[in-house]
Amino acid sequence: MATLSSTALVHEAWLRLQDSAPDQWRDRQQFYGAAAEAMRRILVDSARRRLASKRGDGVATVPLDGLELPAPLSDDRLLDVHEALSQLEVQVELLARIVKLHIFSGLSHNEIAGLLNLHEKAVRRHWAVAKLMLYRTLKKDS
Repeated sequence: MATLSSTALVHEAWLRLQDSAPDQWRDRQQFYGAAAEAMRRILVDSARRRLASKRGDGVATVPLDGLELPAPLSDDRLLDVHEALSQLEVQVELLARIVKLHIFSGLSHNEIAGLLNLHEKAVRRHWAVAKLMLYRTLKKDS
């Protein structure tokens, strides 16, 4: 499974974010949210491409040997998590934002609290609820 390193993922996200004008970001919260979403989409697109090539789509692949994700998941599992996160976003947007900022941007609970103007304990509680909801969704879909 060819995956992206943390550095490659951040660089790819930055390239995508440059397309949107930086003056459109109201504050750090919006920037980090956009960065987390960009990284999520990059990982999902990469997983979809790898799964498509496994099915014989005929597209020539470029080997990216030696590149790894910080926490590698199988492509199928990554797409399952993506779908579960999309469902969570529809149900409770704040929980989905916390998950994206924590997982895809690597921000701590304290950093997320500062961005979202919440107390750190509230972020930890929301994180626990979000994990439970994602777990239940993933378990149900298995």
